[in-house]
Amino acid sequence: MFVPLTPLRCLHRAVDLYGSRIGVVSGGRQFTYAELGERAERLATGLQKLGVAAGDRVAYLSYNNHQLLEAYFGVIQARAILLPLNVRLSVPELAAILRDSGAIMVIFEDDFADTVRVLRRNCPEVQHWVAHEEVVDQGCPQRADIFTYDEMAIAEIFYTSGSTGVPKGVALSHRTLYLHALGVALEYRDPELMVDLHTIPLYHANGWGHPHASTMLGIKQVMVRRFEPTEVFRLVQEHMATNMCVVPAMANALIDAPDRDQWDLSSLKTMNIGGAASSPELVERVERAFPGCQCMGGYGLTETSPVITMVQPLDAIGLSDEQRGERLAMTGRAVAGATIRVVDANLNDVPRDRKTMGEVIVMGDQVMDGYFGDPEATRNAMSGPWLHSGDMAVWDNDGYIQIVDRKKQIIISGGENISSLEVEMAISAHPAVSECAVVAAPDPKWGEVPAAIVVLKDNRSLTLEELLGFLRERLSGFKLPRIVEFWSDPLPKTGTGKIRKNELRERFWVRKATRVQG
Repeated sequence: MFVPLTPLRCLHRAVDLYGSRIGVVSGGRQFTYAELGERAERLATGLQKLGVAAGDRVAYLSYNNHQLLEAYFGVIQARAILLPLNVRLSVPELAAILRDSGAIMVIFEDDFADTVRVLRRNCPEVQHWVAHEEVVDQGCPQRADIFTYDEMAIAEIFYTSGSTGVPKGVALSHRTLYLHALGVALEYRDPELMVDLHTIPLYHANGWGHPHASTMLGIKQVMVRRFEPTEVFRLVQEHMATNMCVVPAMANALIDAPDRDQWDLSSLKTMNIGGAASSPELVERVERAFPGCQCMGGYGLTETSPVITMVQPLDAIGLSDEQRGERLAMTGRAVAGATIRVVDANLNDVPRDRKTMGEVIVMGDQVMDGYFGDPEATRNAMSGPWLHSGDMAVWDNDGYIQIVDRKKQIIISGGENISSLEVEMAISAHPAVSECAVVAAPDPKWGEVPAAIVVLKDNRSLTLEELLGFLRERLSGFKLPRIVEFWSDPLPKTGTGKIRKNELRERFWVRKATRVQG
């Protein structure tokens, strides 16, 4: 029997099986899954009443809240396409996305009223600028007939960070999102006991799949409006949260928070780290700071919905403490529905020796349906069914991969390939370091050498000699940074929090050009 695959089935399952259960907590409000389902339906019919038609793009400018979760289902029930906007972007960046996507409606929180006033002048093609509740109030409960939906229709668009070029709109179909939700749900441990803390913004890379997967399993979802360690601790204690997803910078902020020991955080069972390379030292620090909480790595791209690999605690059974930390910090192996290879320039598999680097390519249910309105970019990203990730990795006989760098950020020094991520993780392991970036700088003898920009934690000091002594215990001599700059200001970042390494790299190469011209 053919039943269209759509995330609406995730919501219907939650309403039918867990209707009386608390589904979402947002600020001082909470809603059962039955209430969440009704509000999503009212949003859908309200959108249609305002003239939103199939395929129209509906943008959201919102922090994490119950309204954005409702949009995950209500917008697509209206057969429109959900476009969550990154609230950290500048007005010109937001305007560019709205124009590129052809959005006809922007739904926004009051917090962004000033931003919207400027956007309205720059985006006259947007027909409606409204608050979420205005739309919900105009609608009525009406359950979607899933048999009338095209599973290949686009349901969501997420724009890439632009860290390696112009942001592109990643188009994800109903089918892709539903199968991705199943893959993520299969990675959950003890879902019947879970309380999911939404620390990752829902506007970022499909919220890492949790809005769909957690809804499908009837899990209580607690919204973290904006990431701030004390607020995270308060929500963990109040709701006995068991699970959260973080990027390494967020994990470090939680570990280093001065009031961490004042809260009861014993309910935490799982912390998934993604978005950037982790390290065995970070895994160890997390598990030491949060006893009873297991920390694991994972990997994905906006183009893969995003999760395509995960590590599980069972993967580390029987290993020594050192080996366990290394395994849990790895990028992991393919989740259900994904096939991953590490290949050379001719698309031949590189040896599975955990030494030979190659590019990660991906095929599977999670892979995007293309870049919105950009067939040429879509063709350039694909080799037949295989998506080129642009990430370099090593792998082993069990299919575990370890990302070592972006393809464009490998440092080639005297013919040796140096992973900037490996050097960054070694530097970040120093207790005085807050953040760092390693890029290629020109060198007359070696061609390129590693250059490190380091930001120290408040009230901490570190000399060049102390840092290099620390690194010599962790890195081969040719991998040591030849240039080190200590900065007092934070490193420049994209709207999704990624360090603008191209910008940092350019500083060193511009200096070379200036010297040559002089």
